[in-house]
Amino acid sequence: MRRAASQWGWLVPAVVTGSLVPLAVMAWRAAAGRLGANPIATALNQLGLLALVLLLASLACTPLRLASGWTWPARVRRALGLAAFGAACLHFLVYVALDQGFDLTALIADLVERPFILVGFVALVLLVPLALTSTKRSISALGYLAWSRLHRIAYLVAVLGVVHFYMRVKQDTTLPVALGALLVLLFAVRLLGAYQKRRIRRLRANADASVP
Repeated sequence: MRRAASQWGWLVPAVVTGSLVPLAVMAWRAAAGRLGANPIATALNQLGLLALVLLLASLACTPLRLASGWTWPARVRRALGLAAFGAACLHFLVYVALDQGFDLTALIADLVERPFILVGFVALVLLVPLALTSTKRSISALGYLAWSRLHRIAYLVAVLGVVHFYMRVKQDTTLPVALGALLVLLFAVRLLGAYQKRRIRRLRANADASVP
């Protein structure tokens, strides 16, 4: 066990570093004035896309493990999820601070008048309890079954994220549609894995019942 942990010990630092690289590049471009004619919109778009991609990557860990039998995806799932939450918080902070100037009235008006803003806000709110309960202590406190049910909300968050992205883009919807198709595929693999588990349990139960 210790040997396996040592073998894959580099994975989480690599994921954290990889998730920070786009932020560092964005910060450098902002400092150099290279975020285009509308730097706030560019930052919002890139941070939102980064958050969604990281969230989908975290959701892909379990389907990848089920499909391949590899164990390493489970080691990076939490890091990817927390990185997605961090990017989503930065996305929201740029919106509140730079785009809206902390104007509460403007924020409320945006939530009411622009549905995609409301969808994104709901997705962020739903991410909060997932981030707060991402520790092993939370699993022990809640119990694995309750914790697992709570974290299924991540799929709902991903759906809301894709919808938010789709509603946000005004012309080319190719990327949000592609990400939505990927999410459907991941969900299908999870459902297939759950079905196979139930089938194996039924077969074992029937086999045990048939033993005199």
